[in-house]
Amino acid sequence: MSKRKLIVLTGPTAVGKSDLSVKLAKKINAEILSADSMQIYKYMDIGSAKITEEEMQGVKHHLLSVLDPKEECNAFRYVTLAKAAMEEIYAKGKIPLIVGGTMFYIHALLYDVDFSESNGISPYREELERLAETEGNHQFHERLKEIDPVSYEKIHENNVKRVIRALEYYHDTNSPISSHNEREKQKGSPYDFRYFVLTDDRERIYEKIDARVNLMMQKGLLDEVRALKERGYTRDMVSMQGIGYKELLDHLDNLYSLEEAVRIIKRDSRHYAKRQMTWFRSEKDAIFIDKRDYGSDEDQILEKLLEYIADIKTE
Repeated sequence: MSKRKLIVLTGPTAVGKSDLSVKLAKKINAEILSADSMQIYKYMDIGSAKITEEEMQGVKHHLLSVLDPKEECNAFRYVTLAKAAMEEIYAKGKIPLIVGGTMFYIHALLYDVDFSESNGISPYREELERLAETEGNHQFHERLKEIDPVSYEKIHENNVKRVIRALEYYHDTNSPISSHNEREKQKGSPYDFRYFVLTDDRERIYEKIDARVNLMMQKGLLDEVRALKERGYTRDMVSMQGIGYKELLDHLDNLYSLEEAVRIIKRDSRHYAKRQMTWFRSEKDAIFIDKRDYGSDEDQILEKLLEYIADIKTE
């Protein structure tokens, strides 16, 4: 039985995925499936840089604004929702085009990661959650250093959920979760796919990040966060821990000035872009498309993408 077709277009934040993805979707008879851990939430449009109806240019987008911010979205939940959306797309005779920058969501979907060992809430997980609150993110993250140095390097200390999962996995199996993830990575994909990573000069990406944050503030990001707070969404919710949201919540709680909040948003966004590129370089099937090689000309980049996927386009 032949594998079904799938295209991925990813890359660091602010590199320019959205515009290019719409052009590509039109060329290959695709519908776009968002792989963004923030854009999946309702009411979080400015801070997540969610594509507008006008920018979609008639191309259908899936998994935008489908969850309430009170709900928790993790890789298991994302893959479940994504597979259902993909069935709709395939039923139309179209190709799913995965677009976004949430690295593990993409990886989990593309390689059909097995989540069977990570379902349910154990007493040990509840104990870890208490320890995380007591010790603080940095000290809690240090627990990974000896038992799973690979995960220690890959997982940011502020990503408490993934730190907890790594510690829980080691406790349950006496084996690091990074080894499990590597085994999952080696098993291959059930799809006939192309995995494109769009990149650019690092300093240029950082400049675009700073400019994007400035534009978000001009568009009313602070008002968006204030409205979320007034709706009852709080700092401990997964949705509100996204970059841009947690910092402005802290500002609204008088923890620091607006100027300092914006500075931290820019800094953490740059750090996130750096972590994204580290992750993508570890993906064995990634095809890197460096915008500098094409003079940042989107039409030239599009032609190159089409060359790579010519043999898997639908008729």
